[in-house]
Amino acid sequence: MNKKKGKMWLLFRATDFKSLMYPCFMFGRILGIFPYKIDALNIKACKSYYILSTIITCTICISNTIVLFDINKKIKFNSVSRLLERNCFYILSGFIIVITFILSEPRRRLLQTVLKLSSKLPQKSYQNISRLIYAKDIFGLFFVIMLAIYNLETQGSMIHRIISVYIEMLVFQMDMLYMNCVCVIKACFKQINDSLVNLRELMVNSEPYTLGREMNNEERNTVILMELMILKKQHMAISDTIQMLNKIFTLQLLFTIIRTFIFIIFNLYFYLLLRVQDSDSLSNVEKEVYCNTIIANVTFYMIKIVWIVWACETSKIQAMEVKTTVIDMSNSNNDKEIEYELELFSLQLMHRKNIFSAKGFVINAKFFTTVRDQSFTFV
Repeated sequence: MNKKKGKMWLLFRATDFKSLMYPCFMFGRILGIFPYKIDALNIKACKSYYILSTIITCTICISNTIVLFDINKKIKFNSVSRLLERNCFYILSGFIIVITFILSEPRRRLLQTVLKLSSKLPQKSYQNISRLIYAKDIFGLFFVIMLAIYNLETQGSMIHRIISVYIEMLVFQMDMLYMNCVCVIKACFKQINDSLVNLRELMVNSEPYTLGREMNNEERNTVILMELMILKKQHMAISDTIQMLNKIFTLQLLFTIIRTFIFIIFNLYFYLLLRVQDSDSLSNVEKEVYCNTIIANVTFYMIKIVWIVWACETSKIQAMEVKTTVIDMSNSNNDKEIEYELELFSLQLMHRKNIFSAKGFVINAKFFTTVRDQSFTFV
């Protein structure tokens, strides 16, 4: 009983990858986009969940098509800009839904790889990451639900409302899954950097950090060489995982980014029109509610994109710290074998940029200026 009780999931008390990602996985299963079974070591495809996921995806795609037909044929909008914004929203959302379903199996393999990488993390690292991930997911989910309820007052028919709420939750879920994977990768880089710092101290002070006895220079150098080889392999595995992450999430992120900026630009335009023009069709109370809805939606979209950029930027910085530590070790070393291994490590670091991208958009601190320049070029 005690064993079983010790493995129970606790908020902000993650002990492994499964408990760390538990809320994210459960929410994905409710939405029908997590058709897997997970244990401490493996993430396996589940036939019954795949069937459920297929049914949900087909239903949502058909409903999304019906909504598109309605807004173009049956519903009369006050302006062409509003019609264009709604078309962009549902068309891009449709692509995201289909891509999410098609990439279910590659995404399972990615999660399996991240699970394997993170198995080397100490329990303290899981607890530190869980504070960020749980707080972010809880706050974000609460915000999505509040906005969904708030938006019901400005939506059309019941099918429009259901599709709109589901789309927002699905996109949020996929964005958070991506960000969670980036945060785990960041923790893996930090573990490598911490291990390298310990090795550097061992080189400088000749004091054992892992053994409870004195070591001569030859024994110390052997330990350092073995550790360097292990860390180099771990770094290579993490770099390969980043490439896999970029490949699997590239279309997902691209459509999400395009959809986000289209939504923000159009809604800010609608907000300005409401503030500047007098509308006979809306009362002052309705106008105020509509303006508050726009501001809340735009704020949430901006916060979410900032979260993603922050996660990618901090992970990239953590990867760069590994390079700095290897250079410091090289400057502190006087052994030829260790120097050769450090040179190989440096070459590996030089060839693996470890950047997070989506079809040409590098997601880092310069992301917003890149989007701005691309927008001006387009205009």
